[in-house]
Amino acid sequence: MPIIGLERGKTALYDHDFAWNKEAERTIDTLKSILGSSAKEIEHIGSTAVNTIKAKPIIDIAVATTDFADILRYNRELETCGFYYRHAVDSENNNVDVAVDCNISDIRQLLYACGGYYDGSNRLQTHFIHVVKTDSTEWRNYIKFRDCLNTDTQVAKAYENLKIELCGEYADDRYVYTARKHAFIARIVSKN
Repeated sequence: MPIIGLERGKTALYDHDFAWNKEAERTIDTLKSILGSSAKEIEHIGSTAVNTIKAKPIIDIAVATTDFADILRYNRELETCGFYYRHAVDSENNNVDVAVDCNISDIRQLLYACGGYYDGSNRLQTHFIHVVKTDSTEWRNYIKFRDCLNTDTQVAKAYENLKIELCGEYADDRYVYTARKHAFIARIVSKN
């Protein structure tokens, strides 16, 4: 049985499991069936989309849209299928609640998440769905970074080594673990 999911806030790395690719395909099909033409593109991103490196067993999916409001209209259907709206990220990189805190034109990304943590059945987070604008910097960077790791084995190995080091230091603090990877990721996407 494949390992999919981690306890919220925890970090652990596993050798690539091709079941992650199958789960990503299943998730993409589900999202397509819910979002229809509101989703212009949907891609498996993150380390589980890279067959040669260790990864947290959490599936990351990027959805490109031309209108965040179109996606937000599907929140009920998304939640029924296990995709729980978490928050939006604004142009200042703050987490905000679209309904309360800001104008939708200030939004850079919507985040949805899956797993028992959200429905109360267990403590696991299994998927993150990153909704961004079509042809935005965020979209291009998600795809660029994934593609670079899949084509450049030296960069992939360097990223894996960084992740192993950070996981050893921050196994109980996924927020810091994630933040400490940012400079590496930014350097790679700026070159490609």
